[in-house]
Amino acid sequence: MKLYYAPHACSLAPHIVLRELGLPFELIHVDNTTKRTASGEDFLAINSKGYVAALQLDNGQVLTEGPAILQYLADLRPEANLAAANGTFERVRLQECLNFISTEIHGGLGWLFSSQFPDEVKALIKEKLFKRFVVLSQALERQDYLMADGFSIADAYLFTVLRWAHLFAIDLDQWPALVRFQVRIDQRPAVKAALAAEWV
Repeated sequence: MKLYYAPHACSLAPHIVLRELGLPFELIHVDNTTKRTASGEDFLAINSKGYVAALQLDNGQVLTEGPAILQYLADLRPEANLAAANGTFERVRLQECLNFISTEIHGGLGWLFSSQFPDEVKALIKEKLFKRFVVLSQALERQDYLMADGFSIADAYLFTVLRWAHLFAIDLDQWPALVRFQVRIDQRPAVKAALAAEWV
């Protein structure tokens, strides 16, 4: 498999999961500006959407969108328990969590990268984000991970997007449970290895 990634991007989440699972893969850097890989390959020919992550399978098929990639990877090694089994209510709960992270946290922080919005609009976006942070914080005050049975693909995803908070002068110290969560995930060997490989 080949994982197309960019530093500081959401592609860190599947990168972490690949290492957690011990799956063989090739890491391919994508320049988000030129849409070229380090070897000069046209990334748009791989993923016409033009953004990472993209996972190219050994049969040549390309899978995009973080939550889909994360679930695909987890299902390759179900014994690792990074996702509940398909068809179970626990899997639906995991999908619920992934959707919340994708739309409310990833999406919210993503809007803040835009230079087109005036400060007033960004302030409103942050206000909405902070309400979502409260929801997450309350959950993580009750348990160490988003899913009750331990570390999952949802934790890798949340850890990845919460790393962007400092870019927008968002102090997570307002939500101590989120800070503890970030520290906890950051200590995992697979996370350290992924960050080192991406030089971030």
